[in-house]
Amino acid sequence: MALCSDDPREPELLVELASRYAEPHRAYHGLAHLDALARLYGDVERGPGWVHPAEVKLAILFHDAIYEPGRGDNEARSAALAGERLADWPIDLGRVQAMIHATAAHDRVDARGDPDLALFLDADMAIIGTPPAIYDAYTRGVQQEFAKIPAAMFRAGRRAFVVAQLARASLFHTSFFRDRYDRQARANLERELTALDAT
Repeated sequence: MALCSDDPREPELLVELASRYAEPHRAYHGLAHLDALARLYGDVERGPGWVHPAEVKLAILFHDAIYEPGRGDNEARSAALAGERLADWPIDLGRVQAMIHATAAHDRVDARGDPDLALFLDADMAIIGTPPAIYDAYTRGVQQEFAKIPAAMFRAGRRAFVVAQLARASLFHTSFFRDRYDRQARANLERELTALDAT
């Protein structure tokens, strides 16, 4: 995802981030996830549009820049990395970091009044509304990333996530994503819950 910032440091930054997303332990949170978000960024750009496009692009690029499965501070560390790398860039760094922090709790964030945040969070969660084969690859990838955790513990955590999602009145913050992904997302989650309960 090119930033088109005209900043001579951009190529070096993109190389660094690409190497981070290519780390071998990233079965899901890797370059393919970043590519999917870049495509969704374009979909939104052609649809409702972004208010702060540069900040959204940077939030996408940095939101999983640091990812160690099982740690609860990946988002905070990724936001801190963005702060280090972008400290003197002509952007609203606070906005970038706030968007990254928000990915720690997609379903508990009040994104009303901030269309960029709402669309960004929905894009990050759009994977749950993809066709079954893609969704199943996503769940396998997440399970692979947590391979060091006992299987029963992983299933319990995953089940809690699925149940919490299904309990939400709406899986997405925006009508743009809700209309495109909500129905399939619920079908995917119901199917996964059935599979989890059968093991």
